[in-house]
Amino acid sequence: MSHGPATAPPTGYRAVFRVREFRAVFAAHLLSLLGVVVSELALTVLVYDLTGSPLLSALTFALGLLPYVIGGTLFAGVADRYPARRVLVVCDLVCAVCVAVMLVPATPVAGLLALRCLVAAVAPVFTGTRMAALTDILGDGDLYVLGRSLLRIVSQSAMLIGFGTGGVLLTVLSPRGAITVTVVTFLCSAALLRFGTRDRPARAGSGSATLLRESLSGARLILGDRRIRALLLLLWLPAMFVVAPEALAAPYVAEIGAGPAALGLLLCAMAVGHVGAELFVGSALRPRTRSRIVLPVAAIGLLPLVVYVVRPGLPLALVALALAGMGAAYVIGLDQWFVDAVPPELRGRAMTLLTAGLMTIQGAGMALAGLAAEFFPVHQVVAGSGIIGTVVALLVVAEVRRTAPGRMSDTERRDGADRHMTSR
Repeated sequence: MSHGPATAPPTGYRAVFRVREFRAVFAAHLLSLLGVVVSELALTVLVYDLTGSPLLSALTFALGLLPYVIGGTLFAGVADRYPARRVLVVCDLVCAVCVAVMLVPATPVAGLLALRCLVAAVAPVFTGTRMAALTDILGDGDLYVLGRSLLRIVSQSAMLIGFGTGGVLLTVLSPRGAITVTVVTFLCSAALLRFGTRDRPARAGSGSATLLRESLSGARLILGDRRIRALLLLLWLPAMFVVAPEALAAPYVAEIGAGPAALGLLLCAMAVGHVGAELFVGSALRPRTRSRIVLPVAAIGLLPLVVYVVRPGLPLALVALALAGMGAAYVIGLDQWFVDAVPPELRGRAMTLLTAGLMTIQGAGMALAGLAAEFFPVHQVVAGSGIIGTVVALLVVAEVRRTAPGRMSDTERRDGADRHMTSR
């Protein structure tokens, strides 16, 4: 049956949701992410209840970031070596088993922390594989970019909803009871991915190389390509500096003498700005316009943090944080550049490395901000992050501009082609 001329195909985010497989991936992402956030909060409370140690309680959060670099570097080859659906389902099941063992009362604190590390090590493999699989489900054009944008929006929103949900659950359930919710969400995610997505072949054959060697050689190929390396740095380095106000939110609230409610507002402001800007850029701007704003927005995105030099009160600080969150909207256009630059047979490893590097460098940024705050007032540390981060961003923007297609020399293009050939 034909449609009348008035019927237009859906565009923007609506077009992405028209893809059945993406709806399954989206629902699985939402479920597993909420489960992870709830389990992080519940596990922190559980460890504190068992030990009475603030250090060990805080360590449960840190262990959610530190193993990313290990999993993302040593196991990245999994994303290209095996069919994506199998990798995603197995990752979910491994996480479900790890969390289920946490529920056993006999599991010691050291075991709880080790299981937390294992879940965190699996996370970059899962995320990288899913990002690469989106190019199979949505193609590598605008639908892919918008699909990635939707998953980022969910990630930002789930952090806010998840912590609130976790807090409510902990008022009616024990910490282990709240952790049980995570087991269910991982199992539901695995079922959605298993029955809601197609089984596609692996991107690269296993060959004779070991998984470790394949993972490391993939990392060398990716980081050895000047264009891909520049794009990775533009994705990583601004994120390293933008986390400073969140990492120092509690001491800043104490510095300005605000109440406990101010802490929650400061932690939410950047995420609200990010979600709002991402929705606007993804729905209102055309792909060409999104591409044009990448470098200008990346260059100035951290400047709002410089407002902290005057030690602003709560209203001005919230505005600055919301604007800094809006600056992250450049990533939508950058996603398209990145997928265009990476050869298909390396996409799984490249996406895994991207995820691992991003989480690791954010953890390092938080640690460095905390260290600097031991010697300087908090407002100066945040303002310094905005200034230094802007200088770093400008340098990386210049490198990305130099490596743009059509601007690299013949030798650089030939070297890049040789590197890509050796990865087959």
